[in-house]
Amino acid sequence: MKILQISNYYPPHIGGVEQVACDIARVLSEEGAEQKVFCFNHEKGDRTQDVNGVCVVRAGCFAKVASQSLSLSYGRLLRRTFREFAPDVVIFHYPNPFGAHFLKKLLKKRPACKLILWWHLDITRQKLLGKFFEGQTKWLLRRAQRVIATSPNYIEGSRHLLSVREKCTVIPCCVSDERVCADDGARARAQQIRAEHAGKFLCFALGRHVPYKGMEYLVRAAKLLDDTFFVAIGGSGPLTQQLKTLAQGQKNVAFLGRISDVELKAWLLACDVFCFPSVTKNEAFGIALAEAMAYEKPAVTFTIAGSGVNYVSLDKVTGIECPNGDVEAYAQALRTLASDGALRLRYGRAARERVMEYFTYGRFAQQVRRLIAEL
Repeated sequence: MKILQISNYYPPHIGGVEQVACDIARVLSEEGAEQKVFCFNHEKGDRTQDVNGVCVVRAGCFAKVASQSLSLSYGRLLRRTFREFAPDVVIFHYPNPFGAHFLKKLLKKRPACKLILWWHLDITRQKLLGKFFEGQTKWLLRRAQRVIATSPNYIEGSRHLLSVREKCTVIPCCVSDERVCADDGARARAQQIRAEHAGKFLCFALGRHVPYKGMEYLVRAAKLLDDTFFVAIGGSGPLTQQLKTLAQGQKNVAFLGRISDVELKAWLLACDVFCFPSVTKNEAFGIALAEAMAYEKPAVTFTIAGSGVNYVSLDKVTGIECPNGDVEAYAQALRTLASDGALRLRYGRAARERVMEYFTYGRFAQQVRRLIAEL
């Protein structure tokens, strides 16, 4: 069986969708499947290369509009890939309206080719674009043999997925074994972090500094906390300077910038609680959240209707869930966890147990293998 994945990007360009595509490719490699990956190039120009034994065809991107990459060579390269590789199964990572335009034409000519629609999120932010591509989306849903959602919450919260509920299968994202395995270097750095912030209750957050990640709400919540709390925020993005301005004068907030894997593991080991303040369905799952939970860290989240965030971390089981955007409730949740070590321990242990039961690579691989076998 020949399997073609169509993703927005692929490592070394990394994000949530790209990580899932990479995890699928790893499973298929382990099964000895013949596969290719087609995506946009994160650099200029077209390129075909081998990435860990997987042939990756990259179409050069000349611009990005409303989060959608655009390419002059995309259609030609995809047609050539279909002609030369002749896939039996296409795994299409949604949303990608530009790619779907060309895929639709190719699939109409190849009715025997099966389609797996891997649904990462609804088009919510660009409402006008979402309406413009409504017909295309409905066609993909009708054409697909299977529609994969990353959580049952997302099925229930998406009118598109509810319309094809009988086709939907839940395969949660997974955390890689390497990401949740700390070496001696990370442990030594964690001890250093604890020593540098002795006597402080350490709150750690990580993510791109964009609106849906909700870092603004975390900074505002920190304003309500005393100086026994220290909030460290990793990552960067278009809102970084705005966040720093908002936090000006707050000694209990620090911006770490982009951090290495060793530094990330060190902070996950050192912190007392993981803050995940995302506020919209653009946060469809939360791989960073699951990774922190694997380190036995209780999480503080917001309620996001239809998002998988509240499937990954369960309120009063693995952490505390607060009303969406309520900074006072968020601050109080942090105070509650700071004042009750036994509660933190209980939530932290339950968090790791949940990850080990539902969000490991082994479980992900088992579900992907079952999916392919069914087709």
